[in-house]
Amino acid sequence: MLAKVCSGALIGIDAYPVEVEVDIAQGLPQFSTVGLPEGAVKESKDRVKSAIKNSGYDFPARRITINLAPADIRKDGAAFDLPIAIGLLCATGIVDKEKLDRFILLGELSLDGRIKPVRGVLPIAVAARKWGDYALILPADNAEEGAVVAGPDIFAVRDLGEAVSLINGTTVIEPFRSSVVRPEQAVLVEGEDFSEVRGQEHVKRALEVAAAAAHNILMSGPPGSGKTMLARRLPTILPDFSFEEALETTKIHSVAGLLSHNHSLLEQRPFRSPHHTISDAGLIGGGSYPRPGEVSLAHRGILFLDEFPEFKKNVLEMLRQPLEDGQVSISRAALSLTYPADFMLVAAMNPCPCGFFGDLQHDCSCTPAMIQRYRSRLSGPLLDRIDLHVEVPRVPHKDLTDIRPAETSATIRARVNQARSIQRERLAPFGLLTNSQMQARHIRRFCQLDSAGERLLEQVTDRLGLSARSFTRILKLARTIADLAGAEQIDTSHLSEAIQYRGLDRKTV
Repeated sequence: MLAKVCSGALIGIDAYPVEVEVDIAQGLPQFSTVGLPEGAVKESKDRVKSAIKNSGYDFPARRITINLAPADIRKDGAAFDLPIAIGLLCATGIVDKEKLDRFILLGELSLDGRIKPVRGVLPIAVAARKWGDYALILPADNAEEGAVVAGPDIFAVRDLGEAVSLINGTTVIEPFRSSVVRPEQAVLVEGEDFSEVRGQEHVKRALEVAAAAAHNILMSGPPGSGKTMLARRLPTILPDFSFEEALETTKIHSVAGLLSHNHSLLEQRPFRSPHHTISDAGLIGGGSYPRPGEVSLAHRGILFLDEFPEFKKNVLEMLRQPLEDGQVSISRAALSLTYPADFMLVAAMNPCPCGFFGDLQHDCSCTPAMIQRYRSRLSGPLLDRIDLHVEVPRVPHKDLTDIRPAETSATIRARVNQARSIQRERLAPFGLLTNSQMQARHIRRFCQLDSAGERLLEQVTDRLGLSARSFTRILKLARTIADLAGAEQIDTSHLSEAIQYRGLDRKTV
């Protein structure tokens, strides 16, 4: 007796179909699973056996073979429990074989037959649209996630018996309809706001420029100057989160198992803030079977690295590829995966080990050698990839006690949205979204300078000994500043402001 059940599995953030073949033959009782199953898949036989018995069905005491095709790709996770159980019931004649052919099944089984949620449902639901005319049977807690995208019908089931009745047609269950609010329609939750920040006007301006085109930014200043506070308010001025961006980001969180059952689609851009003790696999991604790291979980959002020089040097150097390419490639002996990692890096650091170098109110206790060693933890190539270097000085008392209303996040966000719309219109023919993604050919076309701007940039380049990457970063910044001003051409004021944001280049002369 042979039965076949359609299911799905993940490679990176993409899904592929898996055919679960169940064969029941004469012989001594045995349950074997083939097709490169990993630990959780191998253990499914005990969960499936108990779930079938405790749901009121007979478990066949024969030789059972489960094949997960394609057999040359490794399978992991508990999502194959439900397909295997339904396949066994189909092979014994309890489930209608012809009706089963129109369903894709996913779900983990508990010992009493209840169906538990699994990770990675959203990528499978997206990919299932290309696999044929199927409907999906999912755990009830995953139904909202699967129904986010328009595509195959989603049926939510809570236990094995309900799944059997649905397939056989003895129970009528209406397809699940998503109630998810699209990100562009989501209401922003009242919380932290830039209007609460006193002083630091130049830093707020730098953060606005950074948000307008997803430029990377490094803030340097003494303890208590407000670096972390400013960084945590940056999400309130980021541009609107489109449905396509939210779907792409949610797929990564679904694969990582970080989606809550109440929030099946991310409504706000992610803000990830790992501790400086994080490992390279935790930041970039990895493991024996690679999983997405913090750089991928921050896709289309912010990766905030506080106490930047305290991160391990080898961990920081691994940021080079995702900062340059917007993706991260992880290679293992078994397979190689590529995860998207198009994030905005926001870093904060003290100017020296004690934190008071350049502070007018505290004496610095560090020697020049100590300061040099501290700063050398950040390599030149890494700093080159950070567009804005901004000093955050201590806030004077008169600014702290100023009661005049400051500009709100909503006002700043409106300017950022306007600048983003200008960039999308300009760069859409090239498949780009922001100025920070421009390559050399785009810079030559859209970042042209007049004669005064050419002379200014030539003087700065020669005097500071800028690298070619720093040179292009200045041009991208100038283009963004011009977009915020609604200007067609880059003039010397835009260029001068962009140069001022390369503070660490000036200090290395």
